[in-house]
Amino acid sequence: MNKKLTYAGIAVLLLAVISGCGDKPTASPADAAGQDSSSVSSGAEGNAGNDSSANSTSAPQATSTPEPAATEAPVATEQPAAPEKQSQTIKVYYTDPQQTDLVAADVSVSFTDAKDKYTEAFKALQSSKNADQIPLWSKIELKSLEFTNGQIVLDIHKPDEAQLGAGGEALAISALSQTFFQFEEVKNIDVLVDGEQVESLMGHVDLVHPITRENNGL
Repeated sequence: MNKKLTYAGIAVLLLAVISGCGDKPTASPADAAGQDSSSVSSGAEGNAGNDSSANSTSAPQATSTPEPAATEAPVATEQPAAPEKQSQTIKVYYTDPQQTDLVAADVSVSFTDAKDKYTEAFKALQSSKNADQIPLWSKIELKSLEFTNGQIVLDIHKPDEAQLGAGGEALAISALSQTFFQFEEVKNIDVLVDGEQVESLMGHVDLVHPITRENNGL
């Protein structure tokens, strides 16, 4: 009987001890894990924030380089076609070695327009391939030639060595007139010396301004 009471008393004491221990709150594993993960995440966020702020202050800012303005490609323009050269055989007048009369010769000239044709005709008056055909204008320089409304205006320079006698001067004017008046479109010729109208080309024969077909007997 006494042993039973003793065992019963021990059992009551054990239950009291056990119930006292059970009143203390204990953290569940899930709560502990949550606390650990939140602390870790907050720490990580803090570190990430520090890292991002550090990166934002240390990383150089990228600047955009403006692209050069596009230039338009040059547009090819068509070049006007060069005028075609023409050839014509004309009469050119020289004198004989004794300067007694005019001598005609056939000469081929090449040209692109009327002005060019008359310039080439004057050049033909300045030279000859035949020793029996003496050019009367060989030493005279042509400064300019213009053709307007049927009139040829020649501006020449006459050096001292181009001087001829009275007969040679008359033949020179006649040779010039007959060479140019073979062109039907030429109505008159005006010869200037260094840009001025002169009374005589070489001081022996009157120089008419302008020379016409009528006053030249053509």
